[in-house]
Amino acid sequence: MAPVAGMLKERGFHVTGSDVNVYPPASTLLTALGIPWNEGYREENLKPMPDLAVIGNAISRGNPEVERILDDRIPYCSMPQLLEEYFLPGRTSIVVAGTHGKTTTTAMLAWIFQTAGRRPDFLIGGVAPNFGDRSYGLGGGEEFIIEGDEYDTAFFDKGPKFLHYHPVELILTSLEFDHADIYPDLASIALQFRRLVNLVPRRGRILIWGESTELREVTAKAYCPVETFGLTPECDWCAGDVQWHDDATEFRVAYRGNEVARIRIPVAGRHNVLDALAAIALAYGRGVECDAIERALATFQSVRRRMEIKGEAGGVLVVEDFAHHPTAISLTLEAARTRWPGRKIWAAVEPRSNTMRRKIFQNDLSDALALADVVLFGPVNRAQLLSEHDRLSPEMICDSLQARGRTAKAFASADEIAGHLAANGNSGDLVLIMSNGGFDGLTAKLLEKLKTRAGVRG
Repeated sequence: MAPVAGMLKERGFHVTGSDVNVYPPASTLLTALGIPWNEGYREENLKPMPDLAVIGNAISRGNPEVERILDDRIPYCSMPQLLEEYFLPGRTSIVVAGTHGKTTTTAMLAWIFQTAGRRPDFLIGGVAPNFGDRSYGLGGGEEFIIEGDEYDTAFFDKGPKFLHYHPVELILTSLEFDHADIYPDLASIALQFRRLVNLVPRRGRILIWGESTELREVTAKAYCPVETFGLTPECDWCAGDVQWHDDATEFRVAYRGNEVARIRIPVAGRHNVLDALAAIALAYGRGVECDAIERALATFQSVRRRMEIKGEAGGVLVVEDFAHHPTAISLTLEAARTRWPGRKIWAAVEPRSNTMRRKIFQNDLSDALALADVVLFGPVNRAQLLSEHDRLSPEMICDSLQARGRTAKAFASADEIAGHLAANGNSGDLVLIMSNGGFDGLTAKLLEKLKTRAGVRG
């Protein structure tokens, strides 16, 4: 919502807003743009009456401002509706969707088009350092590159956000079960992806991760060309000779057997190679020169909270990642092993998302976290809202990991985890903090304790 407020402000609209517990990067972005906001929701925040109220999908009936909007018949819409009506018309909509990798792929794609001088409009679901720590841009070029989220749109529109974006070209990075609070099973999510595919015109194009049976199925009846990308030669777009060295990943890109590019990108991990390959395939198909693609990816700075180094104290390296799904966790741990070989990995995990809080992935999490040396679980977020039958049990996962020879422990708070790490972490260790939220400030608390410990030892 904060980036969209910034987009409206840059278009010349007067923008205000309401929220609770606004924190960086949203708060700093709003301040930098001179957009005032109110802490908390009150009817008087709607004075003077706005011409249009944009209601985020975290807002429900009973919210005092929503009730006043409905009572006074103030025009309102959702955020995706706003984009659909005010920003997408006249642009070629390029949508990146999927369970994993959509934020990084969107950021890579926007940076490629920017580097190529195409001046794209874009909206990324994360903070992109390449764009001065912003997640949007209004370059005025032909393309609007946007991350397509399968989560619902608003309390008055329970369809996925991405159905509002009318893609001309579409990247599908992956399809797995997620969002257990609104989807009962994978089939119900796949249905929404099929609906998205059905919006792509015949002149458009769809790129899918070719090693996914689920994506092949949802695109089987597409009316436009479908191309695949992956690490196997059966895919239309293939990344080969993948090597990690000197803080970068290098690989060759072939299209239907013919080499088109040699890429060096300063991030690690198989998932980042796939994300880059999808972005390369789409950009190349839209006429972006290979030289611009190679230059862009060589200077790509990833997205905040994707294996982001937050600091080092007492020889302990602290890294944050947004991973909150078993697949993402395993890929992140695999990438950490590649990037920092030889380090002992402590994985601190917060069960915070609506899916991670539930037992759905309890066994899968044990498999994913077995890639770490030590696993430290934080408390289940909003545990009181779930029954014991439905709620994830960190203790049971820890028992499973211990049976595999791993060290694992569940804690009652982030403070306890920080204390444990500060007392037991050694120089040369890596702490990987994984959450889709703030983890109650664990990163800052840990670094402070490590610095204090180092000072005492010094």
